[in-house]
Order: sequence, then C-alpha cells, then structure tokens
Amino acid sequence: MKIYTKTGDRGTTGIRGGERVSKTDQRIEANGTIDELNSILGIVRAISCDKMTQEVVAEIQTNLMIIMSRVATRSENRADNPRILPENAVTKMEVVLDDITSAGYVTQDFILPGGNPAGAFLHQARSVCRRAERELWRLDEQDPVEQMVMSYVNRLSDLLFAMARRETSLSGGTDVDWERFGSGKGVRSK
Repeated sequence: MKIYTKTGDRGTTGIRGGERVSKTDQRIEANGTIDELNSILGIVRAISCDKMTQEVVAEIQTNLMIIMSRVATRSENRADNPRILPENAVTKMEVVLDDITSAGYVTQDFILPGGNPAGAFLHQARSVCRRAERELWRLDEQDPVEQMVMSYVNRLSDLLFAMARRETSLSGGTDVDWERFGSGKGVRSK
C-alpha cells in the first residue's frame, strides 16, 4: 500500500463527504491547527511521567480527532457524520480544571512559559489551542461550527494552562511569574 495518492498535487484536499477544497480553505486551516495541537499533546504524553497527565491528554487527543472530523464536515452534512463528541466532554475537562485549581497549582499571575519540558510543551499547546479557536471562529463566519466544539476548544486552553502549572510543580520546577494583570510589578521568580 502506498501512503501517497498524488490527489493533492494541485493544491486541493478532500473533506468528509468526498468534496475537494483548496488547501488554503478556512476549514483546512482550522483542522491543520488542531492537528498541530494534537501533535504537541503527543509530545506531552510521551515525556510526562505523571499518569493523570498521560490519561487526560490521551482523552483530549481522542476528542480532538473527533473535532477534526466534525470540522471537516460541512454543516449541512453533519447529521451523516457518526463521530460525535461525548456529551460530557466539556464538563469532564471542567472537573479536572477545578481539581487542579483547588489543589493550588494555579494563581492569577501571568507565567513565562517554561518550568519543565512537559510544562513548556503544555504552554505551547495552550497557545496553539488559542490559535485553533481563532481559526474556528473564522470558519464559523463561513459555515457554522457546532457550539460544543467551540466550548471544548475554549475550555481546553484553560485546562492546558492549569496542567502546565501542575506539571512544573510536580517536577519540583518553578514557574517564573510575570505580574498580576494590571499590577505593574514586572518579572519575579516564585
């Protein structure tokens, strides 16, 4: 079996339903960013020594694959797409986020990304997640994106921030706080 098809050599790619669109189509931009996010999360899962992080990230990666399938489907064809996010996908993330926050890993300070390798990659994933969200909103202006997808990606960036703080703390590392919003305190080590 060959992995290449040559069908994209002229600048188009297939979406769910068999239609071909330009590789610069907003749907492809959004999915490309989600794919990039998923790849970064694969690095996190590979290097983190924390079982909870590995399990949560694996579930997120599975949900991102479902989201990519949904995004690759035009709104008028979504009823034919059997891949659906679990109804509790957003609330499950909120529970993990609340647990991390209540354990004291998150403050109101802005953080200079770093800490430890897994934490640094989680910060990178967070920033790519924010870009994915912007790409999805651009797509939504052309073809409505499901609200569940929008909520999931929005909440995911918050969770990735909290997980980065937790990873750094668990490894014995320290985050470098920048300042509380509007405090004017400047950079300081914690």
